Amino acid sequence: MPELPEVETTVKGLTVILNQKISNVKIHTPKLRFKIPNNIINILRNSKISNLRRIAKFIIIDLDTDYSLVIHLGMSGRLKTVNKSYKRIKHDHFVMYFLSKRILVYHDPRRFGFIDIVETKNLRKKKYILNLGVDALSPELSAQMIFEKISKSEVPIKQILLNQKLIAGIGNIYASEILFDSKISPLTLGKDLEISLIMKLIKSTRKILKKAVKYGGSSIRDFRSTDGTLGNFQSDFKVYNKEGKKIRGDEVRKIIQYGRSTFYCPKLQNNK
Repeated sequence: MPELPEVETTVKGLTVILNQKISNVKIHTPKLRFKIPNNIINILRNSKISNLRRIAKFIIIDLDTDYSLVIHLGMSGRLKTVNKSYKRIKHDHFVMYFLSKRILVYHDPRRFGFIDIVETKNLRKKKYILNLGVDALSPELSAQMIFEKISKSEVPIKQILLNQKLIAGIGNIYASEILFDSKISPLTLGKDLEISLIMKLIKSTRKILKKAVKYGGSSIRDFRSTDGTLGNFQSDFKVYNKEGKKIRGDEVRKIIQYGRSTFYCPKLQNNK
């Protein structure tokens, strides 16, 4: 958390800073998950925001100086846009000021996120981008490609969905919801998934993630959009955090896989 829908929601909310010129930058916490680059203030100051985009769970803010600001929200991070009456609060670690008097703040209680500045032409060479698999919402995500990569895998499909080197953008919450929607057991090993089931899985992946984006993401703990609005997809969860709930004669169970909670219905998710 935040996962792909929350990051996509954040990027959409950042359109208010598009084409805005940065007047100043303040770093209140030099080290988050990693140390913020020393040259970041000089690069950002007096540059203009030329483009906003998402790569997997990374927020990319392109500048007119051929650099890109990369932000990862970690476990509890969020970006908020505020006006000139802004007063810093606890956990506001990084602040960008614009000539328009608008302000962008990186807020992260747990400090698991990070901020980087990269030459745009070298962005895809960065290890954290280079190692990513196909984006979960990309049209390039195909059943045949997934089948070829997991046909010999002894790893459960739930863990495969969380493997960012295979499919980028899916996190723990949405993995449970995707598997429920596709009626696939989270315990199914990769090698036991036929092409037809992988096609269902991809269809459910796109359905769940697009719906979550439409709802503004999920706000379970810390996530809010840039203007402070809570996401609302948690109101549509079918199984996540619903242990004991009865669904069509079945009951939601909670199990732990690789240290993460998985929620599913054993009878309904029978791979049929």
